[in-house]
Amino acid sequence: MTGASGIVDFGVGGMHVLALDSNNVLWSWGNNDSKVLGRDTSAKENLRSMDDAEDSDDDGDLNAAESTPAKVEHMPDINEKIIQVTATDNLSAVLYENGEVYTWGTFRSNEGLLGYSKNIEVQEIPTKMVGLENIVQLASGKDHVLALDAKGIVYAWGNGQQYQLGRKILERHKFAALDAHAFGLYDIKYIASGDFHCFAINSQGDVLAWGLNQYGQCGITNDQGELEDGSMILRPTIVKALLGKNVTEIAGGEHHTLALTKSGEVLSWGRYDMREIGIAKDDLPEYTYNDQHGKPRSVPVPTVLNIANGKLKFKAIGAGSHHSFAVTDDGVVYAWGFGDTYAPGLGPLDGDVDTPTRIFNTATKDIDICIIGAGGQFSVSGGKKLQDTDSQARNAKYEQIDG
Repeated sequence: MTGASGIVDFGVGGMHVLALDSNNVLWSWGNNDSKVLGRDTSAKENLRSMDDAEDSDDDGDLNAAESTPAKVEHMPDINEKIIQVTATDNLSAVLYENGEVYTWGTFRSNEGLLGYSKNIEVQEIPTKMVGLENIVQLASGKDHVLALDAKGIVYAWGNGQQYQLGRKILERHKFAALDAHAFGLYDIKYIASGDFHCFAINSQGDVLAWGLNQYGQCGITNDQGELEDGSMILRPTIVKALLGKNVTEIAGGEHHTLALTKSGEVLSWGRYDMREIGIAKDDLPEYTYNDQHGKPRSVPVPTVLNIANGKLKFKAIGAGSHHSFAVTDDGVVYAWGFGDTYAPGLGPLDGDVDTPTRIFNTATKDIDICIIGAGGQFSVSGGKKLQDTDSQARNAKYEQIDG
């Protein structure tokens, strides 16, 4: 990115990206319909419209002001470092070292525009969240946000129609849900979110889940080990299948979930039909849930992925709406899932990617990938360039692993 000084973190929404550089400067690009970029892109939109008749061989509806990374405007004038950025489909958020949270954009519900707050439909510039103090981590879904404070208390706000806010939101109180509220979840050290389902890890290492669960994406079944159509987990509930697994990181897509353990294993569960969970059809476990036609629908129980016959350890994971990533401890990316939009990063594909497949191309072969994220139909990664000798040794190692 021209002008940026080393990207240290990024947040990926459905159709936009926030990137933080080493000088504490925030950059944005992508779709700006909900004002999530935190800067004015309307002038370029108007110019593009005027030029449409003269230039029919351009990039369709691509707006250069949106698609080109640029600095977020009107950031607060405070002498604090940004320590995390995150994004929903329609909102952007940053967390400062002093525990303050600033957001901009809006929220949407099943019926359409929900709003940024009771009195503001769309917030165009970064604005401090009232009622949030000493926040240490953020997590975001499709149209909701979670915040964890230094005392281990979790707050949630946004759209809660699938119980992703950890409580029932009555229609007459839907605007009150746009303010951050605690919902009885304490003693927490880590939070994560998929599009409509959420996770927390408490101080004992237990994983709790809540929200939409119709594909078992929460990792929770009924007492008979079965799923119910349209099921939701109404309040934070311990995921028994993850007890003792030492989970350190969780990434959620639209209807599937990945987990990374302290020992470097990757587990996956949830929706299967776009190969989101990375398990070959012949290797599906006995607890796979089939639809009325007998076709595999989901794997509702967290299942260890056997990547490269268990020879590798992993340091990071990422999940888009229907595709997934796992990053090895030496910075190599494995990808799988829905392939039609090229989001797995494996080039042109004839279909979906059934199992974790190593990304190897000129852009990444010399890079130690450190962070990875995914949106609805695209993906973003960042890393450090390897020395030539290290790169050659790593490439030789993986050629041998791939056989």
